[in-house]
Amino acid sequence: MTQESSLPPSASARSSEGPATSVLRGPTAAILLIGEELLSGKVEDENARFLVKALRALGVVTRRIEVVPDEPEEIVAAVRALSARFTHVFTSGGVGATHDDVTMPAVAEAFGMKLARHPDLSSLIRHSLGERFSERDLRMADLPEGAELHYGPVEAVSVWPVVAVKNVFVLPGVPAILQRKFDLIADRLATDPIHGRALYVNDTEGRIAHHLDAVVAAYAEVSVGSYPHIHATDYMVKVTLDSRSPDRLEAAVAELMGRLGTLVVRSE
Repeated sequence: MTQESSLPPSASARSSEGPATSVLRGPTAAILLIGEELLSGKVEDENARFLVKALRALGVVTRRIEVVPDEPEEIVAAVRALSARFTHVFTSGGVGATHDDVTMPAVAEAFGMKLARHPDLSSLIRHSLGERFSERDLRMADLPEGAELHYGPVEAVSVWPVVAVKNVFVLPGVPAILQRKFDLIADRLATDPIHGRALYVNDTEGRIAHHLDAVVAAYAEVSVGSYPHIHATDYMVKVTLDSRSPDRLEAAVAELMGRLGTLVVRSE
C-alpha cells in the first residue's frame, strides 16, 4: 500500500491550501472527538476520516479537528470556540448512559442552556430497549432545552434521531452508528460541490515547485496541494487540484499538465 510521507507540502501548496475558505468559499466544519480512549491510544479513531470525506463530498470544507478527554470543562471550551468560528460542528462520543458520557451536559453549558428530559426521546428509549430498559438509560433523553431532533428522510433505516443544538450536531462515538446517523442529516448539509483532480508526477517537489507557483498565481479559484510519496514505484509527488468551478479546475489542470509534460505519469 502506498503511504504518504511525513514531509510537509511544498511552500506553494501550503500557500494555496492555507486560506481554503477563500479559495473554496462555502460552509466550513469542525470535528470534535471526545474520549479518553482516543488520547490514550486504546482506540484508533475512524470517525474524523469518515466525516472529512463525507462532508467534502457534500461541498463542506473541514477546517479543524480537535480531540478532548471526557472532561466537561474541556468539552465546553471547545464547543464554544468551534461553534463561534465554523458553520457546522460535529461532536463524536460521550452520548451514552455511563459515568463518562458527559457530552450533552457540556454542550448545554456551552450555550448557557439547561438540560431537560425530552418526552419523545424518552418514549423512544423505553420502546426500543424493551426488557433491557433501566431508568439509567433515560439519561440519554436529557437534552439541552431547545435542541432539535433530526430523523432524516422517511425511508431512513434508523429511528434514532440526530440531536442538534444550534450549529452543533451531537453524534455517537461508535463508527458504524455515527455513519448511519450522518446519513440522516446529509441532505441538509449539501451545498455547491467541490470538484477535484489529481496528477501523479515523477519528480521531486523542489523541481516542480515553480510550476505549482505559476498555477496558484493564475487560478485563484483553485486550491493546489502537493504531497511527496516515498514508497511509490512510478511517481514521487501527488498533486491535487480542487475548485467549486469545474471550468477553472480543468483549465488549471491543463496548464499544469502542459508545464509538466511527460513527468505526469497518470491523472485522475
